[in-house]
Amino acid sequence: MSIKEYKPITPSRRWITSPGFEEITRSEPYKPLTAPLRKKGGRNVHGHITTRHKGGGHKRRYRIIDFKRDKDNILAKVISIEYDPNRSARIALLEYTDLEKRYIIWPVDLKVGDEVISGESVEPKIGNSMLLKNIPPGTFVHNIELKKGKGAEIVRSAGTYAQIMAKEGNLVHLKLPSGEIRMVSIDCRATVGQVGNVEHN
Repeated sequence: MSIKEYKPITPSRRWITSPGFEEITRSEPYKPLTAPLRKKGGRNVHGHITTRHKGGGHKRRYRIIDFKRDKDNILAKVISIEYDPNRSARIALLEYTDLEKRYIIWPVDLKVGDEVISGESVEPKIGNSMLLKNIPPGTFVHNIELKKGKGAEIVRSAGTYAQIMAKEGNLVHLKLPSGEIRMVSIDCRATVGQVGNVEHN
């Protein structure tokens, strides 16, 4: 991924950089997987400003992401990688063999045309979602559940990953991006790999 630099046409513009968009393959979202996202402008139900300095910005639609990855043992093909204005990570659009489409968080090295699958004990390959008890120690994972079946809650932002350190009884020791070692149930799911858009920060 490249870093975009700008011409210093003003003093403040001189050191500005932003990530490139080479990995993005589609500019418009898949409409059935979007929802309206209404802005509050920092106001409560009475219309009074309760949080200052909010407001403005570009109009957005929310992209519905599959954080549960509960469509087990059905092969899915990556058909596009897209920008999501609601998060720092990129998203990938999957098409399953039964023609259903779902969005997932895009991991590093997952390309258009690659196939991914989710299940209790599938191959620990990038983009595959599986139970923590079946992922070998030392593997990088993201989109980690904290409660079985609730869906991914941690390690979802750009460039992040957790590492499986050890397994002890019904718990897995995970080293989080902060350096914290957290114990999570072996029956929770995680996705193999590191979240994409690594150079976001």
